[in-house]
Amino acid sequence: MVSLFAQTAKDEVKDAGQDVKQAGKATGRAAKHTGRAVKKTTKKAVNKTAEKTEEGADSVRRKTNP
Repeated sequence: MVSLFAQTAKDEVKDAGQDVKQAGKATGRAAKHTGRAVKKTTKKAVNKTAEKTEEGADSVRRKTNP
């Protein structure tokens, strides 16, 4: 006896397509999250470097202009 809930090949392909679509969306969301984290980390690193560079420049100014 054939089950009433058996999927046809067409239904299986359709479901597989939906799974791929959802996986693509999840990948996009993960990439967006990672991109934001990289942006934040980069910004912090640049600002710290700029701060230290400014401190170094001030130190040089104090030594050269007594």
